Amino acid sequence: MKTRILSILRNTDGHISGEKLSDELGITRSAVWKHINSLKEDGYEIDSVRNKGYRLIKSPDIPDSSIIKAGLETELIGSTVIAMKTVDSTNEEVKRLAAEGAREGLTVVSAEQTAGKGRFSRSWSSGNDGGIYFSFLLRPELPPADIASITLAAGYAVCLAIREFTGLDARIKWPNDIIIGRRKLCGILTEMTAQSDRIDHVIVGIGINVNNHSFPEEISGKATSLYLEAGKEFDRNALLSCVLNMLDKVITRFLISLSIDDIEHFKSLCVTMGKTVKISRAGKEISGEACSITAAGELIIRTEDNTELVINSGEVTVQGIY
Repeated sequence: MKTRILSILRNTDGHISGEKLSDELGITRSAVWKHINSLKEDGYEIDSVRNKGYRLIKSPDIPDSSIIKAGLETELIGSTVIAMKTVDSTNEEVKRLAAEGAREGLTVVSAEQTAGKGRFSRSWSSGNDGGIYFSFLLRPELPPADIASITLAAGYAVCLAIREFTGLDARIKWPNDIIIGRRKLCGILTEMTAQSDRIDHVIVGIGINVNNHSFPEEISGKATSLYLEAGKEFDRNALLSCVLNMLDKVITRFLISLSIDDIEHFKSLCVTMGKTVKISRAGKEISGEACSITAAGELIIRTEDNTELVINSGEVTVQGIY
């Protein structure tokens, strides 16, 4: 009901009376008043004037599904948007909803995660401190082996959206990080549930440091935010709409096939290219120069003996970047 009231307030010039809201919503004026007060407690600034009614003055900087949806031009991602104040993990929430039969494109965003996670089961700092934490559901009709580059496609899309929305020089660190300068701005975690010959679902989780003013001491030298880089805060709902729009475009192309131009543009934005990298796999360390990316999102490195190796997973350290 609060969402419906917000929608009416946003689409009304000036004030709207409690009586009119009551008639449109089919609830009592007392119920309207209670929902308005609840919205105020959520941080919405609403002007209340006797004999005139209510007017929305300002919305808080928190995830708002109606605002996010209003900015979408997507065919798939964001078909349903659920905004939450807090959750253990947006990936886990989407996983639970997927098990209940949720439609492809479902997107869950939260202002806070109490158990956010990254690759290799690492925790992801995601308190209620200005970040965007969201996950979306895919149900592609593809064999599991063909989904390896989904993280590449997602990272490429997020990088493009951040560059478009902020004008900042966001770059990609293979395989799943977005950075500015030498510090991490965004992480991506892709999880898949599959049978031997088919995918049940894929969940892509993304965390972007947006209006964070600081970070815990243990990561302060490695992490950055859009606020720290630009010196100003950004509208998180508008940014998320932009990111989802770009994800929809790129993921839709990916499910067919990323073009040669896409791959070349990805490489031009990838700071890993041309750098000395170290890959940790199964307890062994491989070192070499990152020289290319395959259409499947794999990293090609050239070792000291001039052998080219194709890397599709592992812990990657890039010389000069965290």
